[in-house]
Amino acid sequence: MSPPIISDRARLEDFAAALADASGIALDTEFLRERTYRPQLCLLQLAHNGTALCVDPLADLPLDLLRPALARPGAQKILHAARQDLEVLWPVFGELQDVYDTQIAAALAGLPAQVGYSELVRRLLGIDLPKGQTRTDWSRRPLTEAQVQYAIDDVLHLPALRDLLDEQLDKLGRRDWLAEELAELSRADRLFVDPDKAWERLKWAGELDPDRLRLAQALAAWRERRAIDRDRPRSWILDDSGLRGIVLRVPRTAADLATVPDLTPGFVERSAEAVLGVVEEARMPHSLPPPSQRPRPDAELQARVKRLGAIVQEQARALALAPELLATRRDLEGIARGKPVVETLSGWRATVLADALSAAV
Repeated sequence: MSPPIISDRARLEDFAAALADASGIALDTEFLRERTYRPQLCLLQLAHNGTALCVDPLADLPLDLLRPALARPGAQKILHAARQDLEVLWPVFGELQDVYDTQIAAALAGLPAQVGYSELVRRLLGIDLPKGQTRTDWSRRPLTEAQVQYAIDDVLHLPALRDLLDEQLDKLGRRDWLAEELAELSRADRLFVDPDKAWERLKWAGELDPDRLRLAQALAAWRERRAIDRDRPRSWILDDSGLRGIVLRVPRTAADLATVPDLTPGFVERSAEAVLGVVEEARMPHSLPPPSQRPRPDAELQARVKRLGAIVQEQARALALAPELLATRRDLEGIARGKPVVETLSGWRATVLADALSAAV
């Protein structure tokens, strides 16, 4: 009996041929990204027609042999919590079409919005999967038998989960909802951070005056591009607290930069010229208002958000859905400030909530 991990070209060619006409392929990955910007693919698991195998990317295999099967429209790719896997697979296979995400389907069927794979297998299939390999370093070789079995288990039950979830969604009349959710799942702009929009991840950006906001946007873009170029986590380039300190103090010289809290001497030595260049290019005026304090909550706005949240909670209970699946707090704050509901929410969410939320504001 052949081992369940493929590490030679001949077996990979045979497996790729077996997948060529598959109508559905269960898929998962194991990867590392603690020390890099881009996730490093360490193991690829696939299942089809009851057969599950691992492919070892670290064995110098031509993974392109799998591209015809995985990139072929009409061949459904079944994953759980697919976004990170799709990001990992993009450099090898490009955009994967016809992706089915069992976590999204489960949420629409009334399960917790972020339900894990093992918990979903337990709830729907009554199978308890071993959890002993959750901290495995998947870049180390050789892999143990237990590690390989753990990896195979991650794809073995995906087709059965999909079938059960489809049945439930059919009964609830929510298959169209699922189609909406999956339609753009693997688009590049949903998987990767645009450096020019990286500032949107800064939770404190809304506290800034216009000039400092412009600097925050420029610094976040610089940090993202440097992280990409050096293939290092963005926090290794400059963490959020250091970035915020630069934005608030607006240093003009290396000596100024050295006084910013949370910046190490090594960062100042390595990056002063680049950071000060970003400050200069942001055309910061020499006279700036004092950094604004966190604004006091707007009582009227908070009351509107609370009313809208109550409507979401009520509708979520009626639909047996997690409230966060219907609308986020950011969504509700935008609506409370006057943004039209149909611009904030779209598709099935707007259908479910638009009338009630619009009436409330």
